[in-house]
Amino acid sequence: MNVRVTSLIDGARSATGHAVIVDVFRAFTTSAFCVAAGAREIVLVNDHEQALAMKRADPTLFLTGEIDGRPIAGFDVGNSPSAIERLDLAGRRVVQRTSSGTQGVVAASGAHAIVLGSFVIAAATVRYLRERAREVTIVAMGQNAQEDADEDLACARYLAAALRGEALPSTEVTLQGDDPAVGWADWFPRRDAELALEVDRFSFALPVSRENGLLIARPV
Repeated sequence: MNVRVTSLIDGARSATGHAVIVDVFRAFTTSAFCVAAGAREIVLVNDHEQALAMKRADPTLFLTGEIDGRPIAGFDVGNSPSAIERLDLAGRRVVQRTSSGTQGVVAASGAHAIVLGSFVIAAATVRYLRERAREVTIVAMGQNAQEDADEDLACARYLAAALRGEALPSTEVTLQGDDPAVGWADWFPRRDAELALEVDRFSFALPVSRENGLLIARPV
């Protein structure tokens, strides 16, 4: 298997083969928690107005996401796994918009296939790819898809090592919010980071299919 690691929005645009779009803090951790809460699928969009229009047409949709990290007016919840973990989303269709992860999914138009990447579904993602992929591009989406983020780079390296059969690197990430000079924002509680750094919490992968102009992730 040919595995390469790249980053940010340009990395997503250049991805070939199976593209793993990695967003640990917090998009694809949140996606996984939505599925674990019972959601049947995640529709990934890059425009919050599109998500709101979809909800006007179908009020049963559950919207999650952020702009600059903060919850979006009219959405059901922000981009927060800790806000999802105790919800019951059984059978719900989720629409997600974020500043990094969903932007990367939309940008990866040259990839043969797309898979969502985060620590909480790492082993399942590796199993899924080993069964199907000959070429894998792992994209660490970073902060706003423009600046590298330690947690995404760590996850990308971890997935690459696992796919190559190499020794797994550390998953330890320095949490900037623990710095008293920075602190934790009310829209990004420390619990979100703790949940996002749990390796293999869930046993499903989240491949994305292109259907009728939409990008839809469902658990496998």
